[in-house]
Amino acid sequence: MASLEDRPKAGLGPLGGLCAALAYGEEAGFAAVLSAPCDAPDLPPDLYDRLSQESGAACVVDLPLVGLWPCALAAHLGSWLDESSDRSFTTWAQAVSATPVEFVHKLGNINTPDDLGAFEWRRAIRR
Repeated sequence: MASLEDRPKAGLGPLGGLCAALAYGEEAGFAAVLSAPCDAPDLPPDLYDRLSQESGAACVVDLPLVGLWPCALAAHLGSWLDESSDRSFTTWAQAVSATPVEFVHKLGNINTPDDLGAFEWRRAIRR
């Protein structure tokens, strides 16, 4: 399994990782990158299909780290990270006019023990 170093430099948070993925995807001839944080455990199996119905970039309303990003945005994101101190995924998504996509069920995002408890409770009542 390979890994990518953040671009344009280390320490830029999730946007640095996305920038590396977009640049790699562009170099490899891919059209887009599907992103998701490691702490979002209940992504729907049709995530790509839902996001790809939009033209251009698209991301989940409540969790913009979950998104489909055209690889052509690599240079734009690299410039954004070089020129701005704003590392907000939401702000960058708005800057590239990413289409916000709503899901019926809010996606889980587990950052604390309380988040984990709430996720387990939601999963139990969905069964």
